[in-house]
This record gives sequence, structure tokens and C-alpha cells, in this order.
Amino acid sequence: MSILSVEMPAAAPTGTIAPITSAGHAQLGIAVLVGIAVIVLLITRLKLHAFLSLTIGTLVLGAVAGAPLDKVIASFTAGLGSTVAGVGVLIALGSVLGRLLADSGGADQIVDTILARAGTRSMPWAMVLIAGVIGLPLFFEVGIVLLIPVVLLVARRGGHALMRIGIPALAGLSVMHGLVPPHPGPLAAIDAIGADLGLTLAFGVLVAVPTAIVAGPLFSRYAARWVDVTPPEKLALETTDGERPERRPGFGATVATVLLPVVLMLAKALTDVVVDDPHSHVQRVADVVGSPLVALLAAVLTALFTLGRPAGIGRDRVSGTVEKALAPIAGILLIVGAGGGFKQTLVDAGVGRMILDVSEDWSVPALLLGWLIAVGIRLATGSATVATISAAGLVAPLAADMSSAHAALLVLAVGAGSLFFSHVNDAGFWMVKEYFGMSVGQTVKTWSLMETVISVVGLGCVLLLSLVV
Repeated sequence: MSILSVEMPAAAPTGTIAPITSAGHAQLGIAVLVGIAVIVLLITRLKLHAFLSLTIGTLVLGAVAGAPLDKVIASFTAGLGSTVAGVGVLIALGSVLGRLLADSGGADQIVDTILARAGTRSMPWAMVLIAGVIGLPLFFEVGIVLLIPVVLLVARRGGHALMRIGIPALAGLSVMHGLVPPHPGPLAAIDAIGADLGLTLAFGVLVAVPTAIVAGPLFSRYAARWVDVTPPEKLALETTDGERPERRPGFGATVATVLLPVVLMLAKALTDVVVDDPHSHVQRVADVVGSPLVALLAAVLTALFTLGRPAGIGRDRVSGTVEKALAPIAGILLIVGAGGGFKQTLVDAGVGRMILDVSEDWSVPALLLGWLIAVGIRLATGSATVATISAAGLVAPLAADMSSAHAALLVLAVGAGSLFFSHVNDAGFWMVKEYFGMSVGQTVKTWSLMETVISVVGLGCVLLLSLVV
């Protein structure tokens, strides 16, 4: 995400749309800054819709970089299409599942149980724990669509400050996405650096726990003071007709339905580790069943029986429920897609290669070098996955003389750097902004700073571990 940020694996760059020369580095760097500045100005000052602002900002970026505008448009549309095709379908399925949870009373069941078991002080800790468990096998975007609507409803029902419990949930998801296998970024870095998967997983958990605590429950205290927003009604899991069903599904059935995609994707991850044979029928089945699209689709179909039937949602109401679920997310899909288009334009323009070229002569320790390179690519392209893969490829030769423990720590240093300061070129930034109903400035004060805290604290934990292993 991004994100994206957790995010879905970025489309591979198809080439560059601007020549990369020693003189071109400065021009490309200026183009990136101008493009981002235009987007922020259009949204904050001129109050232009984020979709239009991102589209205009992309064209400005290409013009300043001296790239042919037809290629800029091609990169933007390709990135928009791939983002909507991947993330958009997940958002849509997650919204349908959320609507079924709401109309059946299943969301009420979950929220009532959480509110009964966790007090006001322990709620942020409960949220970061739940998010960490759910986020272990999930892409960041899937975790968002599953968890955040519940967070919104908990805040509304319990009278909690949204940032006080929302930030811990986001921190739990993001930390798992950037630091812990089997997420695609860490797995790609493990392969590039040649690190041991088991050691990386163990160290990743050791780093993830304190990092999630600092960036989640602790940082949320300040985030709640800086930004006070009301949970947006259009995405909270309230019943669509204002009436609660006479009967609602049991807590066990509801939780099992929500966790079904988690279980399917975790099974795929474990199969990839244990079997590790692309020709195995077991692995092929696991790859299909555990893919995000199929896992969420299975949860939606299961919800029709486990949630819909007990609440009396028959065939005649299913179509209306789906329509009401999809209507509020149309704007989100366009904004997230445009964010993906802007990111892909940066990647195709060669921004990642520019960062790698500039960093070749840096004389710093290997762990810090991996983190710094990942930070630079993350800031420039907005993609955590691109940052992880590119930085890992560059520092991989340094791992040749490292112990297996330090090679694993190098993977984690790169992963921590890939999460640094998510902003307007990250599709995950726009997802968080729209789901929480915040302005660009409020999203920077909360989400962007939280990502920076994760990155810096994660690096600190990695450096501390390197002193004792």
C-alpha cells in the first residue's frame, strides 16, 4: 500500500518515457516535485476533485520531464487500469461483504462483542492486535476493506475518537505488509538477497511487535489530538433501511465468515512455503483458492448463507444489497485508480532507476544503505513493493559476505524503508483518506506520519538486533 503502503504488487515498468542521463536526473527530480505540488495545490486550494487533480498532475509531470504526452497518457491509463483491476475488484467485493454484514446484523454482533470485552483504554490495543492477526496473510487493501468498516462502526457506537482506534488498526496492517513474510515485498527481497525465510520471519515478528505498538496505540494518542473527524456514514456498517433485523447471525458464524479469506490466503502462504513445487496439484489449487479475488468472493458467497439466511435476506433482497454496497465506493475506485496511474507514470519515467544511480556512490553501512535507498524510491514512486524490490536488488551483492542473520536483517531494513511517508503518489494514501473521510492535510498528519514512525522505529529495531545477533 502501496501501499500500500500495503498494496498489490505493482505492474512491472514497461520501459521509460523519459531519457535518463546525468542531466536528466535533475530535470526528472524537478518534474516529480512539480507534479506532486500541482496535485496538492489543486486539491487543497482549488478544491478540485482528487481524481481530476491526479490526472492533471500526471500530465504536468510528463510535460516538465519532457516526455511525449502520448506515452505519459499510456502509462497513466495502464496504471489506472491495473490498479482498478486488482485493488478495485477487492474494494468492491469487500464492500458487498460489509453490506451483508450490516444488513444481517452481523456487524452489530461483532461490534457489541468488542465493546463489551474491551474498555476505552484497551480498545486501541485490541485494534492493533486484531489488525495484526488479520493482516498476517492479507494484502493491505484486503485488510482495509475487511477491517476499516468495522472500525468506523466501533467508533460511532462506542463514542471513541476515530484516530484513537483507527491508527492502531492501520499500523497493524501496514507493519505486517512491509516486514513480515508471506507478503510480496518481503518475499521478493528474501529471494533477491538470498536470505533465510525462517530467520526473516522470526526477526520480522520481533521487529513488528514493538513497531506496531509505537506506531499504533502510542502514536494514536497524538493523532487523535491533531485530527478529530467524524466517521463517514456512507461506509460505516449501518443497516441500509435504518431497521435492525429481528434475528441476526451468531457471533461465531459471523467471525468465521469474516475470517474465511484470511484462512484461505494463509493456507496458500503456508502451502507455498511447505510444498514449494509449481507443478504440484496441491499448490496449484492453493494458489487459486488463496488468491485475494477468489478468497473474498468465497467469503461473499458464504455470507449469503451464514449471514443472509438467518436475517431473512432472501433472493429478492440480495440484488438491492449489492447495489447499495457498490454505490458509495464509485468515487473511491476512481481516486485509487488515478493514484495508481500517477505511480505507474513515475515508475515508467525512470524515477526508481534515478534513485538507484544517485545512491551508487553512498558510503554508509549496508543496513542503513538499504533503508535509505528504499526510502528514496518509496518517496519518488509511492510503491512500497517497487521500493522493496529495487532496493533489495541493489544491496544484494552486499549480502554475499553477511551471516544468515544479518542478511535477514537487511531484508527487514529494506522493508522498513519501503513504508516511509506515504503521500499523494500512493494509492493507499487515497484509500485511507476516503475511508476515514479526511482531507489531504489530515491524512498527512495521521496516516503519512504513522507510516514514517513505522519506518523509523522499524529501522531502529533492526539496528538494535544487528548488535546482538
